[in-house]
Amino acid sequence: MSKIKLGKIKTRAPKDMDEDTTKKKLDGIISELDDLQNLLYAEHKHSILVVLQGMDASGKDGLIRNVFGTMNPQGVKVQSFKVPTEEELAHDFLWRIHRHVPEKGMIQVFNRSHYEDVLVTRVHGMIDDKTAARRMEAINHFEQLLTQHNNTHILKIYLHVSAEEQQQRLTERVELQEKMWKYNANDFAEAKLRDKYVKYYEAAFDHCNHIPWHIIPSDQNWYKNYLVASLLRDTLKGFKMKYPGLKK
Repeated sequence: MSKIKLGKIKTRAPKDMDEDTTKKKLDGIISELDDLQNLLYAEHKHSILVVLQGMDASGKDGLIRNVFGTMNPQGVKVQSFKVPTEEELAHDFLWRIHRHVPEKGMIQVFNRSHYEDVLVTRVHGMIDDKTAARRMEAINHFEQLLTQHNNTHILKIYLHVSAEEQQQRLTERVELQEKMWKYNANDFAEAKLRDKYVKYYEAAFDHCNHIPWHIIPSDQNWYKNYLVASLLRDTLKGFKMKYPGLKK
């Protein structure tokens, strides 16, 4: 299996893709997703876990709002994982994650995830390589548990944004009133560690690949949204779901 090298993967749509045409296609897919999510909830046999990872300002929040925000809120949950609390640190690193995996019939979105524990922890020297290897092995077992024992389909998505676009978006958080609420004083410092993040992301891609990663070009939000919505639509269609009949 060839290794994923982010530096060789484009962050923008192909030049021959038309933005307006793609947005119209996206509208149709979003409509399909609403129906498919309802069917998923009614049949109650499958669940979907969407793992969203990416650099700061890669567009995770916007993607969640634009692709998942129109579905029935009874069937979609979103969980963000920030710096672990004191209680969470007193448990194994997957404890806080496992509490939020989806039950059958549900779509669960992780805005950052268990992968932070083999990314930011390595970038900042909180764990050594041996510990990281053990954690990645545990992640593989954890994901296999969900897929094999609870019929959960996991979509692992990395939003691939260029360094230039990332800097522009971070700057907008300082300059634009409507984006200042996103500002974090540490964002620019973290962006300077981009090369380290790339290194450890690629290590995670390489060692945690039993369930494949989807690298989504994310410099253009319309293209990013279209790709992820298409992926989710195709996954749901693949379940070949049917509405259940009357209960006897």
